[in-house]
Amino acid sequence: MCRDWAHRAIESIQADFQRSSDTHLIKLDVPGFEGIDFYLKDESTHPTGSLKHRLARSLYLYGLTNGWISQHTAIIESSSGSTAVSEAYFARLLGLPFIAVMPRNTAQRKIQQIEFYGGKCHFVDKSDQIYAESERLARELNGHYMDQFTYAERATDWRGNNNIACSIFEQMQFERHPIPSWIVMSAGTGGTSATIGRYIRYKCFDTRLLVVDPDNSVFYPYFKSGDPALTSCGSRIEGIGRPRVEPSFVPSVVDDMLQVPDGASIATMLWLESLLGRKVGPSTGTNMWGALQQAEILRSQGKSGSIVTLLCDSGERYLETYYNPDWVDRQIGPIADYQQQLEKLLHN
Repeated sequence: MCRDWAHRAIESIQADFQRSSDTHLIKLDVPGFEGIDFYLKDESTHPTGSLKHRLARSLYLYGLTNGWISQHTAIIESSSGSTAVSEAYFARLLGLPFIAVMPRNTAQRKIQQIEFYGGKCHFVDKSDQIYAESERLARELNGHYMDQFTYAERATDWRGNNNIACSIFEQMQFERHPIPSWIVMSAGTGGTSATIGRYIRYKCFDTRLLVVDPDNSVFYPYFKSGDPALTSCGSRIEGIGRPRVEPSFVPSVVDDMLQVPDGASIATMLWLESLLGRKVGPSTGTNMWGALQQAEILRSQGKSGSIVTLLCDSGERYLETYYNPDWVDRQIGPIADYQQQLEKLLHN
């Protein structure tokens, strides 16, 4: 009987996948870079509005096929928002209770979305408390702790099966430069960077992977030092960067990393709004800043090529925070210098 329910659950997730068309690859017209083509993989068009929809689907399938999730299992996840939104969606699809353990300062719009899908939010005061509290709740409720930070890199089939890397290269095949010179992305769990990095090597592409990391995250210093014991106070760019080195972050598949100041992330986020005509999240600003910096290196070397980066989620989730100038002044600081750097870069 338990196996029958698991079969139906997997079929429900696969049916949901078939109903969702692939996400768009948007070509950007960026001034000042004549021989370099920029692309945004728009993950905001998933049913739950972010890149994390892919991860949540994979984590549920991983838990079901491992026998960790049954008909009455409570699902617990530690998340700053987007993963929890997507996991709440799939919990409702399967009729399972869901609890997100998250920092108290998580964007209100994400909290509302989790609750919209029937999930509950359990708050902690500091971001580094989410792990132990999630484990405690799972024990107390006899539930399953999804633990995206451990299982993200192994739950996704990096060889293909329409993962994000496979999708990018298929969508690029008729472009002027079909094999990207660089794919640029930020890391939250590290699962997506592991998937893309492994796929590039598996297919023997010449593409390089650049992972950009916000202030106060440990991924960049870990990449440089190799010290897995590093900790920090945690990123101010919601959804990316971590206060500790996560098991899912695989530095050996990353070609280079760049630390991006928080002010640069916000300045680029706002500039992208003017270019696209719609709002994007702050992590997309981090990604695009890194893409522009890498493009400047190519331009200075007289090289042409293509650069693909990720539009992780919509900016509508951050109207009260990253799109609020007063909040940015208090929490991030001045961004005018980075706006000037962008202008100089784009009109060089």
